[in-house]
Amino acid sequence: MPHNNRLFVLPFLSLILVSIPKFTFASQNHDPIGGLLRRLDSKRASPDVQEAAAKGVLQRLLPTHMSSFDFKIVSKDVCAGYSCFLISNVNTSSTKEPEISIKGTTAVEIVSGLHWYLKYLCGAHISWEKTGGFQLASIPKPGSLPPVQEEGMIVKRPVPWNYYQNVVTSSYSYVWWDWKRWEKEIDWMALQGINLPLAFTGQETIWQKVFKQFNVSNEDLRNFFGGPAFLAWARMGNLHGWGGPLPQSWLDQQLALQKLILSRMLELGMIPVLPSFSGNVPSALKRVFPSANITRLGDWNTVDGDPRWCCTFLLDPSDPLFIEIGEAFIKEQIREYGDVTDIYNCDTFNENSPPTDDPKYIASLGASVYKAMAEGDKDAIWLMQGWLFSSDSAFWKPPQMEALLHSVPFGKMIVLDLFAEVKPIWEVSSQFYGTPYIWCMLHNFGGNIEMYGLLDVISSGPIDARVSQNSTMVGVGLCMEGIEQNPIVYELMSEMAFRHKKVHVKEWLKSYSRRRYGKEILQVDEAWNILHETIYNCADGIADHNKDYIVEFPDWDPTRNFPSPKEFHIRNGLSWGKMRRFSFRETLSNLPHPHLWYSTEKVIYALQLFLDAGEEFAGSLTYRYDLVDLTRQVLSKLANQVYLDAVIAFQQNNATALVLHSQKFLRLIKDIDTLLASDDNFLLGTWLESAKKLAANPTEMKQYEWNARTQVTMWYDNTETNQSRLHDYANKFWSGLLEGYYLPRAATYFARLLKSLRQNQRFQLEDWRREWISYSNRWQSGQELYPVKAQGDSLAISKALFKKYLS
Repeated sequence: MPHNNRLFVLPFLSLILVSIPKFTFASQNHDPIGGLLRRLDSKRASPDVQEAAAKGVLQRLLPTHMSSFDFKIVSKDVCAGYSCFLISNVNTSSTKEPEISIKGTTAVEIVSGLHWYLKYLCGAHISWEKTGGFQLASIPKPGSLPPVQEEGMIVKRPVPWNYYQNVVTSSYSYVWWDWKRWEKEIDWMALQGINLPLAFTGQETIWQKVFKQFNVSNEDLRNFFGGPAFLAWARMGNLHGWGGPLPQSWLDQQLALQKLILSRMLELGMIPVLPSFSGNVPSALKRVFPSANITRLGDWNTVDGDPRWCCTFLLDPSDPLFIEIGEAFIKEQIREYGDVTDIYNCDTFNENSPPTDDPKYIASLGASVYKAMAEGDKDAIWLMQGWLFSSDSAFWKPPQMEALLHSVPFGKMIVLDLFAEVKPIWEVSSQFYGTPYIWCMLHNFGGNIEMYGLLDVISSGPIDARVSQNSTMVGVGLCMEGIEQNPIVYELMSEMAFRHKKVHVKEWLKSYSRRRYGKEILQVDEAWNILHETIYNCADGIADHNKDYIVEFPDWDPTRNFPSPKEFHIRNGLSWGKMRRFSFRETLSNLPHPHLWYSTEKVIYALQLFLDAGEEFAGSLTYRYDLVDLTRQVLSKLANQVYLDAVIAFQQNNATALVLHSQKFLRLIKDIDTLLASDDNFLLGTWLESAKKLAANPTEMKQYEWNARTQVTMWYDNTETNQSRLHDYANKFWSGLLEGYYLPRAATYFARLLKSLRQNQRFQLEDWRREWISYSNRWQSGQELYPVKAQGDSLAISKALFKKYLS
């Protein structure tokens, strides 16, 4: 098909050049954020430092063009008080002199302006390396860069902040990173315009120093901190000790890493969000302070309440000791890092409800939490995830919400509307009862790999929120549990930090496709239009946690409460190729609920279009990633149907059909594993090796590998006959994990199912569980090696699988 490699300026680019009304809180007599912004601006690195940091990003991204751009920090006065970037031409006749001038109010704005220019003037594309990486081939050589319009370009932020991270991202995605990987991520943040990132690395070392002040020894903390892959939940007080203890080498290493992270964030003009005290304390504190109001919380997802990791201890915020510890923690961070921020995260009630719903009591708790911050930093701002208002809406009714939100001085709290793309709380809470908030996209759970998104919602939702009556919105945010998936979703959502009008998604998609692959191919454009209407247009309000049967195999007895085959299909609307949604809520409470919200028939056609264009994209890593991911998506949904066919055959006492369908299910696992092995970004081996590289000795290596294996499989504790209640929460479609873990699980299950059918016996679910859990525990403790390099031709493999299963 014809294609066009010419440079292009998109017609919708002009949308961003319109002046924006000055941001105000209509319901208040003053702007509660203005003073904070001015104070934070005063903390930023000098213009020279920020300009050098922006040049550093350019050096790592595009070293051939170091002389092509001129960077300069300017005052917000240039943009009427807004954060902004300005792009203009430089009149020059030399290839060694700057061609393009990019000015910005911080280095983040400069780098965002660079990204904007490369995208919309040069047709380039930037995504995470594990989602295909960069497409920079379309950028002309130095001396030939395309000019912007004669009057230049000004892009202003409509709201001050672009927030980044979930409190669990540090465990699902960053846990095994070294500085080399972190440097790439901070570059990516700057290119996407992120200026308010969470900075949680290394906090255990700060806690070690703080608790020492309160006579809690390092030995007392061995069973307090979780293992590396489970630190997020130990920090929140959900568990303790699981996967631990943390070696001192880990603690020292992570503190040193945090200092590098913070230094780079500050050089780029970002405002890091640091942790604060939520009340989670080691059991030893109760011994040291026997009269303190310390209570043991209830169980959080253990199998049998094992006290080795269950039921953490909470210091009541009303106790004076709470203020003392909270103040000490803030001050210790300032001593260690310097005065780098005024914004601190605290989630005392994340999946842990207060002991009473009395609004007065809740208000007093909130006031104490904030006081502990303010005693350490008089200008402290409390940043709180609003997840509790979604996950525990039965408790957090309007009186309780308002009590918590109004428990601190106005303007001293910012709420993350964490799940705004599906369940926006601002709409049902009178704009969080006047509290400033950030419109966030949650999108991903557990770092699962699943093509999914709501492009129409994220292209309009932040705009609707910002222009709504009495809006208190002060930013947009990315709050996924795991990163490095669905690059299209994160690119569009990041742009919303600079958009003040709704994006025309179809038009934007055409430019995205051309930029991502470096050329225009009509079949691929058509495929992306289909994916927009199907996979990336989920409107059923269901949180997309991947429960496909390959990666979350049902732990159930199919002889119980199973409807007839005809009734099953009628009541659940299952028809491969035409089904609109997978939902078993009404009929099969013991089965997981694979989420299907689109026509698989249309998506199969989109895959066919991708394959037809394959020869045009030889060597394209972005195309390879998307092809592998789309093929995986199609085949995993097919496998769901094949699993059900096998179960129905069992129900019909049809051993021949059971063998046929179960063997097909197992072949699908093997074939998808082979497909995933052809792309470096879908390998279990890289996850395991990155964990082992951080170890200082063989003992740590074994511990870290166990942490890495356990998080993506069983997750938490189990007994001989009871899987973890969180098993497969962080499932992954990774080569090595499919054949080494998911395949044996399905094979043993179907073998026992067939045996029970042939011997006319009831299926022995407990026997299968015992066999499977024993295997899983051995695998979690295993040390066998998995490949870290791709093998095979992705296009050839995908074509062969399409012919085998879909023709």
